[in-house]
Amino acid sequence: MSWSALAAATEPEPIPVTLDEAAEKATNAASWVEENWSTWLNTGLRILLILVVALLLRMAVRRALTKLIERMNRSAQAVEGTALGGLLVNTERRRQRSEAIGSVLRSVASFLILGTAGLMILGAFKIDLAPLLASAGVAGVAIGFGARNLVTDFLSGVFMILEDQYGVGDSVDAGVASGEVVEVGLRVTKLRGVDGEIWYVRNGEIKRIGNLSQGWATAGVDVTVRPTEDLERVRSVITEAAESMAKEEPWNERLWGPVEVLGLSEVLLDSMTVRVSAKTMPGKALGVERELRWRIKQGLDAAGIRIVGGVPAQAEESAADPTAGMAAPSAFASATSPQSAAATPLPKTDLTK
Repeated sequence: MSWSALAAATEPEPIPVTLDEAAEKATNAASWVEENWSTWLNTGLRILLILVVALLLRMAVRRALTKLIERMNRSAQAVEGTALGGLLVNTERRRQRSEAIGSVLRSVASFLILGTAGLMILGAFKIDLAPLLASAGVAGVAIGFGARNLVTDFLSGVFMILEDQYGVGDSVDAGVASGEVVEVGLRVTKLRGVDGEIWYVRNGEIKRIGNLSQGWATAGVDVTVRPTEDLERVRSVITEAAESMAKEEPWNERLWGPVEVLGLSEVLLDSMTVRVSAKTMPGKALGVERELRWRIKQGLDAAGIRIVGGVPAQAEESAADPTAGMAAPSAFASATSPQSAAATPLPKTDLTK
């Protein structure tokens, strides 16, 4: 006997299902569906309504934020080219800042809206949210304690961007490092130092910030001359050199005001210092100072005014002293002096007598 025949012989015969039993099972299934279809439909419609409302609300919030950013950009373009706009950051800088703010706000709004919708959908499935929320709260507290530095860096970066403390291309002094801003992030600010090195500074570590590229800068030059010079003449020479500089390119754009001779800042016995100041474009003060020194030095040389540090005046020749080359008198020059007597050798005596 083959294995197939043996298996067929050992299998139990199927119990025949009667027509009444089949009708009863179909009736039970239909009644169960009839009892629960309204609940299913209600739950499905609720979930669909939650999704539609969440998506529409998210779309409306994002569109409102986009219009707000566009309005900020238009207001920045309106002041561009005016006297007030010269003291503010440029349009591109404001556009970048507004886009960064808009991106952060849109992300936060999407997270809140979609997260709330997800919790409402779980509630629609009759899922108890209390243990889930409690676990999320405990996990949030643990993560907050473990990543408090990260949270501090993130919040500091958000407020730095919102307050426009600095931007890409600005020269800043952040305390722990200084240089030109290469990249501004929500956690780390990247600076390029004077020697070309890249500094990665956490936003939470920045306690104070000095921005050298916002508003305007001051170029200061000290001119040190002899105290015998005529001050009015020195002032006129400096003013003439500054006015000629202000009329030429590119200094007419970098100078944001007239060059002022503030007066004497120091008076000594052998020198006096005249302070010169000018309001300049941000980040251009050093170049303006160098050019201003160059022109003032040329003007003073042309006017015959010598600054301190030039060739010193020749001292008047004095009469020669005839005793300057004579040596001081010595006690050994006299044979009768006690010093000479003490230095004279004793006479020889004959010891044979």
